[in-house]
Amino acid sequence: MLTGDERGWKNMRKQDKIIVWPAYFDSTRTRGNGRRVPRSLAVPSPRILEVKEAAQKLGLSYEFVLDAGYPKTPWLKTGMLLITKKGPKEKMIRTIGKQLLKIRSATVKK
Repeated sequence: MLTGDERGWKNMRKQDKIIVWPAYFDSTRTRGNGRRVPRSLAVPSPRILEVKEAAQKLGLSYEFVLDAGYPKTPWLKTGMLLITKKGPKEKMIRTIGKQLLKIRSATVKK
């Protein structure tokens, strides 16, 4: 009988990384449609490059996947980030959301 390692299951889930989708920060979505942060930390229609910039400014290491589609809307290739886990996912998402708000507010002021 084969073990999980021999079947390749060991690499099925990346336990040391979290997936972050732009939909998590979209104020136009409901929680049921994929938003993961409170509306106070969300922005309208965030782009993956903005989320990437927020992760960069926070000093997080990440992998950028441009042609990925959010599972609820797979026909929209919004992209995703695979971020090295440095704590609970919800806390990391909220931190990225706060940084995203700062980026958006700085863009609006210019």
